[in-house]
Amino acid sequence: QVQLKESGGGLVQAGGSLRLSCTASGRTFKSYAMGWFRQAPGKEREFVATINLSGTNIYYADSVKGRFTISRDNAKNTVYLQMNSLKPEDTAIYYCAAVYRTGDRAYAGKNWDYWGQGTQVTVSS
Repeated sequence: QVQLKESGGGLVQAGGSLRLSCTASGRTFKSYAMGWFRQAPGKEREFVATINLSGTNIYYADSVKGRFTISRDNAKNTVYLQMNSLKPEDTAIYYCAAVYRTGDRAYAGKNWDYWGQGTQVTVSS
């Protein structure tokens, strides 16, 4: 069982930055690929970014490419999402997710094993 806890959300003006953190319980964090997703009001949850076990393989949604950076610190059981040049359309609840991997591959599917409860990000214009 893995529990995920996001933090770092808040209110920021357009053009500003935030760094989200997601800390996992347990000692097997390094066996999980990690991802960030978001859900805006009235919209479906969408993929933001994913990172493999070693942090060497990363994918981003086109909407955040060049502005957001995903990273992980396996010693701290934490995955981060650095968000720069924020736009009002980035306003959403941001969730982290984990999926068990037997190899060091990124995961871009829909069947994630664990989800956090989310953290609100609001970008004002």
